[in-house]
Amino acid sequence: MRVRPPAFPRAAGLVAAVLGLLLPLLVLTTPAHAAPSGFRVQNGRLLEASGNDFVMRGVNHAHTWYADRISSLAHIKAKGANTVRVVLSSGDRWTRNDTADVANVVAQCKQNRLICVLEVHDTTGYGEQSGAVTLSRAADYWIGVQSALAGQEDHVIVNIGNEPHGNTGYTAWTADTKAAIQKLRDAGFDHTLMVDAPNWGQDWAFTMRDNAASVFAADPDANTVFSIHMYGVFDTAAEISDYLGRFVSAKLPIVIGEFGHNHSDGNPDEDTILAVTRQLGLGYLGWSWSGNGGGVEYLDMVTDFDPARLTSWGERIFDGADGIAATSEEAAVYGSGSGGDTTPPTAPGAPSASAVTASSARLTWGAATDANGVTGYDVVRISGGAESVVTSTADTSATVTGLTAATSYTFAVYARDAAGNRSPRSATVTVTTSSGGTTGACAIAYRVTNEWPGGFQGEVTVRNTGGSAVNGWTLTWSFPADQRITNMWGGTPAQSGSEVSVASAPYTASIPASGSVVVGFTASRTGTNPSPTAFALNGAACAVA
Repeated sequence: MRVRPPAFPRAAGLVAAVLGLLLPLLVLTTPAHAAPSGFRVQNGRLLEASGNDFVMRGVNHAHTWYADRISSLAHIKAKGANTVRVVLSSGDRWTRNDTADVANVVAQCKQNRLICVLEVHDTTGYGEQSGAVTLSRAADYWIGVQSALAGQEDHVIVNIGNEPHGNTGYTAWTADTKAAIQKLRDAGFDHTLMVDAPNWGQDWAFTMRDNAASVFAADPDANTVFSIHMYGVFDTAAEISDYLGRFVSAKLPIVIGEFGHNHSDGNPDEDTILAVTRQLGLGYLGWSWSGNGGGVEYLDMVTDFDPARLTSWGERIFDGADGIAATSEEAAVYGSGSGGDTTPPTAPGAPSASAVTASSARLTWGAATDANGVTGYDVVRISGGAESVVTSTADTSATVTGLTAATSYTFAVYARDAAGNRSPRSATVTVTTSSGGTTGACAIAYRVTNEWPGGFQGEVTVRNTGGSAVNGWTLTWSFPADQRITNMWGGTPAQSGSEVSVASAPYTASIPASGSVVVGFTASRTGTNPSPTAFALNGAACAVA
């Protein structure tokens, strides 16, 4: 967060977000590494030592400025959070949080059954903010308090440095981040590491987004999570969905380390942030519990650290739709609801497939058993030995969507109990999708939202006019030969000559009956800009509005 408590000035304003052509992420290649002893990253997901998929639901707490408010951790837990991100100082800009204090913070997190994300705030806006320090300096601080963190790998995530570059010199972020990760690994840190984006955390220049794969590959433990801060730069649904969707598609672990409902640099779209993180199964940590100053006091979730005085922002993030109370699950390391149960469920029965289409398949399996009860099942897609969770459910069946036509997939199922223990996997089933198919009725609304010499921006609204949901889709149309899509959000484009094919993104794959989704794009052109006149959804012609 850019804003300090009342005694500290705000940082300089952010450069406006640059919308235009977005370079694709490099696809992740996981290096060989030893299995970490605590949290670990696997196939773009953050897992606990037990193998439980952990999704952060929590808030930030400004401990270094309000060290006497350590009781806030209990209050944050009582609101339903499973994680707290704790502000610390290396002593370069504020009073140093020494080893004893860090050990106490960790103990308080554990006592309150919270996962502890610890961050050094002195790096904020380096290169632009006076007094800010380097990531290398932050790594030195972590090495200095290492004894407080040793053995806490299953309770603590180390966020190396907050918003480590401002808007000056931010291109150094990649090299600086790789070097800081290596320094900590060389010092014996086995923890999951979290790294913040540059540009005051908002990555408007896409430095983190476009270099995340190489940074991840540079971690010898392959155990780094990326953190984006969403304020005024992320004021539209398209920007939020596109940014997060690219990480998910590349199997790169991403969380929203900070966000608010308003900010001095613009109005972030908090409703989309909450909805899309739920849809994609991504973690978020709102800013912040209490104590904001410098003109952004509206970011306090409670007034004067009083848990009984929720602000409108606090009500939204804790009790609103897709908020913490509705979506948070306690970390399995605390043995949620089981009295310390460590026995996993039995393996589910072998899955079978039905209702296989070009883009989806229905899987059904036999129930697992557990002395304390099975709470849910994870359906995983297996490819070359690697596994990726594609959906989770409390039932013994699920529809897997977003598949590619005429492609073979192998699936298995795991069961979970209340303590987060994960069963052995079921026997596998292989599904081959059909080469094409039809859906219910559909209608398309196409419009050009902006244009300029040599290019334009467009929007396609896909409406399901049938009586049942569409689960996974491909939309096709024809462009004049001189029109080429250069970027898209809401779907993944492919273009051969004038023929355009768009596969649904994970967060747009389901279109309920009478519902709709929107795909946006930018494109180049050399001539006139006529609108397409014919569209097909999963091979079926659609009405064009």
